[in-house]
Amino acid sequence: MNRRGALKSLAAGALSPLGASVDRLFPQTGVTSREGETPLHYLSLQEVAQRIASRSLSPVQLTQQMLDRIAGVDPSLKSYATMMRDRALADARLAEQDIQRGRYRGPLHGVPIAIKDLCYTKGVPTMGGTAALRSFVPDADGTVVAKLREAGAVVLGKLNLTEGAMVGYNPSFDVPLNPWNRSRWPGGSSSGSGVATAAGLCFAAIGTDTGGSIRFPSSACGIVGLKPTYGRVSRFGVLALAESLDHVGPMARRVADVAIVFDAIAGHDAQDPTSLRDPVTSAVAGLSTGVGGLRIGIDRDFALTRIDRGQAAALEEALKVLEGRGARLVDVKMPALDGMIPAWSAITGAEVRTAHAATYPAKADAYGPYFRTFLESSAGVTEKQVADARAWRAAFADRLHAMLESVDAMACPSGGDPAWPVTHELQTGPLAAFHAAWSLAAPRAAEFTMPMNLAGTPAICLPSGFSSDSLPYSIQFAGRRLSEATLCRIGHVYEEATNWHLRHPPGV
Repeated sequence: MNRRGALKSLAAGALSPLGASVDRLFPQTGVTSREGETPLHYLSLQEVAQRIASRSLSPVQLTQQMLDRIAGVDPSLKSYATMMRDRALADARLAEQDIQRGRYRGPLHGVPIAIKDLCYTKGVPTMGGTAALRSFVPDADGTVVAKLREAGAVVLGKLNLTEGAMVGYNPSFDVPLNPWNRSRWPGGSSSGSGVATAAGLCFAAIGTDTGGSIRFPSSACGIVGLKPTYGRVSRFGVLALAESLDHVGPMARRVADVAIVFDAIAGHDAQDPTSLRDPVTSAVAGLSTGVGGLRIGIDRDFALTRIDRGQAAALEEALKVLEGRGARLVDVKMPALDGMIPAWSAITGAEVRTAHAATYPAKADAYGPYFRTFLESSAGVTEKQVADARAWRAAFADRLHAMLESVDAMACPSGGDPAWPVTHELQTGPLAAFHAAWSLAAPRAAEFTMPMNLAGTPAICLPSGFSSDSLPYSIQFAGRRLSEATLCRIGHVYEEATNWHLRHPPGV
């Protein structure tokens, strides 16, 4: 089944259990949840899509309720950089009219989502977390935003992020707060995406990932994040950090939800020279096929040593769950990572200079101390260092591809430890201080994320438990090139067998 067919199938499946007629109008009776039910804002995207498709839920009323919730909750969480209230309501009205007239586009039609503020949005500031771009307003949507609009999604607003998509913030921008514990790291760089999704301020969000920036906030905030294969989702109209390492992908509270968004945004784009021409395998279509016979690789020395004990125990238990559902555990050996961080840093340092050539050093004073230091240091990266780094990357990628070809996926943590204690001053301060604190708190974090960026291979992370102080644990499944559908299938089976996804941040 192709992607369009899978989306139509999901839409039909949403209608038939409820016996809904496609000619019914939306009942205007409000969208509050009954006592004992999951609050509407914490329903999955798929559940909301089913209600919209059956005409039992109005996109206009849903959008209004989400906007009201954001107005009440987000001033303290600071996930949104720019609200698009008027446009969101206008788009919701159009979606409602189209659905009433029988022109249902699929499971994103009329569903409120949000966009990381790296993605071009026509007529709306796209600032990338830096004051150097505070006045930049694109005159067209980036490809990802255009595809989401084509699918009928309602964009609530643009989400805060670290400056330039590294991990420090510009002091003149808000720093999102982790809704599970506001003194803990929200993850970076897609921090606003993680916070808004976890707190029920959107039903899905777009993130980007250069060294872990979808997976870090997804794991810290207890949600699902999918970093696709490099080139599987267009980067056209997305502010770059390092163009050969940047990936664009979905974040949501359920695996099926990221699969729905992935199916909508994946595919070739002639405007992006790195975009892949390979046909897209629908991630939605295979969700219910189980994991019987699938091989899950595990390198216990790599995945389970020198990390939080509870995290390690949660990962072992997750593997038992999958084994109990028919998956086969296979011992694998992760390629050596010696030289990984210097290689990533050299490549990123060289490519970030190109990405910010229009504003740095011309507007150096508009950058915060963290990112300005990174840009300054990148000027010292030599051509030989970059060439050596790219050679290391190519050799490492070959080794990782070979290992991944021996299994259907490899399991490991998403970052190694729960969200670590952090302060506003640390996140907006100098680069050296932030990295010293991060290395002390979560010394192996990059080892579990950067390899997949350097090799361009996909990975999904999802909740796998909670620490004794109620912080999320997260498991990651990494796969061979273009295996997003398989990764979603594995994640969906694990999610359906557990109930971690049913927990939400307290008091939010």
